[in-house]
Amino acid sequence: MPVGTVGSVKGIHSDELKKDIKAQIILGNTYHLYLRPGTGIIEQAGGLHRFIGWDRPILTDSGGYQVYSLSDIRKMKESGVTFQSHIDGSKHEFTPETVVDIQRSIGADIIMAFDECTPYPCDYDYALNSMKMTHNWLDRGITHFNNTKPKYGYTQSLFPIVQGSTYRDLRIKSAEYITSCQAEGNAIGGLSVGEPHEVMYELTDLVCHILPEDKPRYLMGVGTPANILESIALGVDMFDCVMPTRNGRNGMLFTRNGIINIKNKKWENDFSPIEPDGDSFVDRQYSKAYVRHLFSAREMLGSIIASIHNLNFYLWLVGEARKHIQAGDFATWKDEMVKRVSHRL
Repeated sequence: MPVGTVGSVKGIHSDELKKDIKAQIILGNTYHLYLRPGTGIIEQAGGLHRFIGWDRPILTDSGGYQVYSLSDIRKMKESGVTFQSHIDGSKHEFTPETVVDIQRSIGADIIMAFDECTPYPCDYDYALNSMKMTHNWLDRGITHFNNTKPKYGYTQSLFPIVQGSTYRDLRIKSAEYITSCQAEGNAIGGLSVGEPHEVMYELTDLVCHILPEDKPRYLMGVGTPANILESIALGVDMFDCVMPTRNGRNGMLFTRNGIINIKNKKWENDFSPIEPDGDSFVDRQYSKAYVRHLFSAREMLGSIIASIHNLNFYLWLVGEARKHIQAGDFATWKDEMVKRVSHRL
């Protein structure tokens, strides 16, 4: 899912996302949309889909990760979280109930239950108490979700989130609890926050053996092309990450043969396309030398081209993964692709 935190995938308009990148779903963020433009404006527009001109599914994160990242300006308790806006310092409160209400107003097709994303590393007692609080918040969120109705004439799905830090027993308990809620899909949170990749894979594998196979599994905030391929092999279905656009804006291009730092001088006289066999028009239309020139000249078009290319590559990669799963040769293809996409050119 391309990340459109504030209702915009940075530098890319919705027609581009649909026609060239062929994104099926995008992600928005409850915390940021709540603060700006605010639920009042979004409701007046008829929901986020109409506000941003996007007629395909949207998923919204609950804001739990953003609240976690505001550790210096938030206070957490059993009832919810009070925090200061990073924009103007104003005080606000998120509870499991208000987070459901905000996401009802936003109108996302898939909404996330409010949770606490634990830091890494964290001690066992903190992780245990945090997991229990997340489960309590989930119960309250589900009750409120069931007692409220969507606002724009279509249904919404609520996904709970597995937590438990890096402790296997807590992850097992959390995954079992989330499974018992019988939601339409389930998320795995609290990973890709600084722990080694091997730990992330181990815990993802553990959780995926518990979460039901016939419902989507969403690994939140992951990751590199290699991370995504390895996690698909473990049973994950859905991903989001800012990496394609954020790294693209900084000159990193992900390609089928490896990673390019387009700012390097080695590309100054390389007039070959970014991705000769790529599916996007930018892959064939623009040379590496030209894109490097745009970055050197600090022209915003360079970041736009890089972002379109990276998103197109990510969507191509998961599309190819699906094809190879259906063909029955995914494991062999995955091992080869992990080596290729991790190589620095």
